[in-house]
Amino acid sequence: MMTFLAKRLAGLVLTLLVASFVVYVSIYLAPGSPENALFGSRQPTPEVRAAVRAHLGLDQGFLTRYWHWITSTVSGDLGRSLISQQPVSDRIGQPMLITLQLVGYAAVLIVIGGVGLGLLAALRPGGVDVAVSTVVSMTTAVPAFVASSVLISIFAIGLGWFPAYGYKPGLVNLTLPAVALAVIASGLVARVTRAEAMEQVQSPHFLTAVARGVSRRRAIRSHVLRNAAGPVVTVIGVQIASLFAGAVVVEQAFGLGGLGQLLISSVQQKDFPVVQAISLIMVVAFVLLNLIAEMTAALIDPRMSR
Repeated sequence: MMTFLAKRLAGLVLTLLVASFVVYVSIYLAPGSPENALFGSRQPTPEVRAAVRAHLGLDQGFLTRYWHWITSTVSGDLGRSLISQQPVSDRIGQPMLITLQLVGYAAVLIVIGGVGLGLLAALRPGGVDVAVSTVVSMTTAVPAFVASSVLISIFAIGLGWFPAYGYKPGLVNLTLPAVALAVIASGLVARVTRAEAMEQVQSPHFLTAVARGVSRRRAIRSHVLRNAAGPVVTVIGVQIASLFAGAVVVEQAFGLGGLGQLLISSVQQKDFPVVQAISLIMVVAFVLLNLIAEMTAALIDPRMSR
């Protein structure tokens, strides 16, 4: 287990280093120059432009700038916003809290809805299985922006049960965005759960346990759930980690003001330090959540750590 953990941690560090370099290169190759965000439509003199570039460190070599950025980031200094001149950590503080609440809410819906529907379909063959499979197929074909539009039209505008736009503290305000964000992931988790549980229900050890007089409920808990948990946990981890990317679309549709919406506005304003910080945060969240899922799956099923 320790060897498995050491390998995963080494892979985590390498992945983050490569990802940080890719993020920095992507911003570096983006059209325009960071100092243009400060000048706007004004045309500075060459002397002023050179002074600003020197102040921002843009007169240094690419690798030198990258090394300064990554070391500062590791120490907790994310730089300053070119637009507001705030520290980036202050700029992204409140939006990050909103996004974490949204992703956390959606993650709960994915676990409850995806695992619940998958088990229901696997343990109730026939009409229930067909009905659940049909619903799951429909949900996995609905993109987040379409789900957002439908939910707003029906439950916000039509029925008036939930707010349609803007953020206010509370689960009610986040319910529609969380559902829109969790729709596809819940369907995918349900499919994997159904397949794994159905395989275990049809396995010899489950059938033997039932034939020996073990109650079906106990056999399901001891054999089906335990053996199917590893792959299901891994898929759940991947889907939850992917929510940070999907949140960009959902936050924009509902006007939540989270990291995704801030990322879009920062790209439009060419606020490069904020874009770099948010991009790196999303990568770190994705990698860490995948690592947690892998470790959890390995603890449940030690075979997965080999």
